[in-house]
Amino acid sequence: MIFMAKKIAELGDHILFKNGIKGIVEKVNENSVIVNITENKTGLEFEGNRTVVAHKNYKVIHFA
Repeated sequence: MIFMAKKIAELGDHILFKNGIKGIVEKVNENSVIVNITENKTGLEFEGNRTVVAHKNYKVIHFA
């Protein structure tokens, strides 16, 4: 998989968390993004299928 050079995700971008979870950005904050989880192959559970991820803990894999 090839990662893009873009550091901070924008609304609608697809991201990959450092632990392998994938999601779509729903809101961008100063230090984090709120993500709708689309793929979770870990044992982690998320309330409402959304979570907050710090900018340093993801990579943008597809631009909106």
